[in-house]
Amino acid sequence: MKILKVEPGKAPYEKEIEDTLENIQSEVGGCFEPVYLSDGVILCCNDEGKLNGMELNRRVGDDIICGPFFLVGEGDDGEFRSLTEDEVKAYTERFAKPEQFADYEPDAQPRMEFYSL
Repeated sequence: MKILKVEPGKAPYEKEIEDTLENIQSEVGGCFEPVYLSDGVILCCNDEGKLNGMELNRRVGDDIICGPFFLVGEGDDGEFRSLTEDEVKAYTERFAKPEQFADYEPDAQPRMEFYSL
């Protein structure tokens, strides 16, 4: 399937991978977490990137993704699918420039929230 890989300090690039757990984990450097974006695209990142001290990569909403991630399409059945050319173009533009981060970024710190019931 066609993905868009985004690594810290680098421009995004297209890549073909097989849709297997091993390949997905290899692309993000460990266990992965899917982040469902509002437009039918899924961002796959390392679910322990912050805890493992991976390099700061890009801001997504109010958070900072640490370590490499990739974007893939969301199929009708919830499975992964190849990105369309329009999706590749849109996300290549969105993540085109590597970001610079301050020495201390609160959104890059692991956090837990506890709620009392």
